[in-house]
Amino acid sequence: MVDPLHPTMDDDQLLRYSRQIMLPAFGFEAQQKLLDSRVLVVGAGGLGSPAALYLAAAGVGELVIADDDRVDLSNLQRQILHGQADLGRPKVASARDSLQRLDPDLRVRALDQRLEGEALHETVAGVDLVVDASDNFTTRFSLNAACVATGVPLVSGAAIRTEGQLSVFLPGVAGSPCYRCLYRELPDEEVTCAENGVLAPVVGIIGSLQAMEAIKVLTGFGEPLCGRLLILDAATLEWRSLRFRPDPACPVCGASG
Repeated sequence: MVDPLHPTMDDDQLLRYSRQIMLPAFGFEAQQKLLDSRVLVVGAGGLGSPAALYLAAAGVGELVIADDDRVDLSNLQRQILHGQADLGRPKVASARDSLQRLDPDLRVRALDQRLEGEALHETVAGVDLVVDASDNFTTRFSLNAACVATGVPLVSGAAIRTEGQLSVFLPGVAGSPCYRCLYRELPDEEVTCAENGVLAPVVGIIGSLQAMEAIKVLTGFGEPLCGRLLILDAATLEWRSLRFRPDPACPVCGASG
């Protein structure tokens, strides 16, 4: 419990985060929880850029950024962590520089690799929450399995063309499904922006919402989007919210998993 009369934040931090701290349902305690937290963001692209920037701005103490890609000219239309001067650089290096320009005190661990196997499991086990900002089902399924195994919350987002979706998975919480409860089979073909295109603000909307949901889970503020799938059609700016339940036959979190 954080004592609001004796906060561990210094004067600069109190000023930096004052607009959040003044929220009656947030306050010092929630802000301190953010500062004490470590979040893994998988993917430093269209979704990972706004998610990481808003998590850094909001006061998450440490961000672990994992991506094995390099900055390409075609990325700059939507991947706002990177700029023209970053072309050819590892995305995680560009991301680290951008995030620490925003807040020099932010701790950033840059992983220039595709997390797989034991490395994935160990990295997930060492954080408080995972933001899945990847662009393929293989990574999403692997992240989900690692989160279920370690009991780490997962905030999952996706965007393609003018469509986006978002959900939160809380392993170990009664009534919480996992990602495989929603998507049981791996599609035959990967659906990526490179093949189908995407309108730039769509990833910004979904990535920002991923940051919002992560903050809610980390602090206990509000009600996380658990057991619900939020779907955006940006062309008409219509939202749908679908409820779904744990699948008893799920190969990851079900009784036979």
